[in-house]
Order: sequence, then C-alpha cells, then structure tokens
Amino acid sequence: MTDEETTALQDELADAQTEVDRLQTVAADREARAAHLEETLAQLREEQSQLSASLHEVQAQLAARDEELATLRQEVEALRGSLKAAANKYRDALLASRPEVPPDLVSGETVEEVDQHLEAALRMVAQLRSHLESQAQAMRVPTGAPARRAPNLSALSPAEKIVHGLSQQQR
Repeated sequence: MTDEETTALQDELADAQTEVDRLQTVAADREARAAHLEETLAQLREEQSQLSASLHEVQAQLAARDEELATLRQEVEALRGSLKAAANKYRDALLASRPEVPPDLVSGETVEEVDQHLEAALRMVAQLRSHLESQAQAMRVPTGAPARRAPNLSALSPAEKIVHGLSQQQR
C-alpha cells in the first residue's frame, strides 16, 4: 500500500473516528434525554395516581352529598305537607269562628295566605252587609196603617162607577 492510500485511509479512519465520537455524543445526549423523559414519565404517572385517588375521594364526597341532599329534599317535602295541613286546620278553625265568611273565599297553603284571604273575605262580607242594609233601609215600610182615603174613581168608566156605588150601598 502506498503512502497516499495509507494517508487516505488514515484520513477516512480519522473522519470515521470523528463521526463515531459525534454519534456517541449524540447517543449519550439522547440516552440522557431518554432517562430524563423516563423520570418525567414516572413523575407524571405518580401525579396521575395521586389525582386518580383524589378524584375517587371527591366522587365519594359527592355521592355522600347527593344522599344528604336527597334526605333534605324528603324532609322539605314532609315539612311542606305539615305546613299545608296546619294551614288547613287553621283555616277550618277560623271559618268555624266566623260563620258569616263563605269557605270558598278563604284558601291558602300557608298561615299567612289564609290570613290574607280571610281579610279579603271579611272586607267583602262587610261591603255586602252594608249594601244589603242600605237596600233594606230603602225598602222599609213605615209602621202603622196609612190614612184612609176615598178611592179615586176618576179613572173609572160611568158603568164601573155605577157598579161601585151599588156595591157600597149593599154593605
């Protein structure tokens, strides 16, 4: 082999060695990046595990709150029923103590509503009573008999006047 060939081979070998060194550096860099990414992946998996556990806790709390809410809704419905029953008893007691008020005018699902309707009904009853009393006053006939007067015969025909006169004589 000639010196030129040897030098060319040595140059190629040097270039190859440089390329190997560069590739080893790249490989080492990529291995370091891979190790870093694996470490990051492990951390993310740990975080995911913690978040998953937290999610299960929150879901359990949410389920407990849902049960609590359902219980509270049942209690509210029971209280509404009790309130309505109490308002009906109160209404019945008011109507029993005030027979002048028509039951149809008083309604309500709470004591306050019953009171409001009762006040309106009492105003209406007072207005009707006042109106009826004023009508009764207008139609009142004075006591005692009216003064007796002779009947007005001017509207009668002559034949009717004769009949009337004859009937007065027969009495």
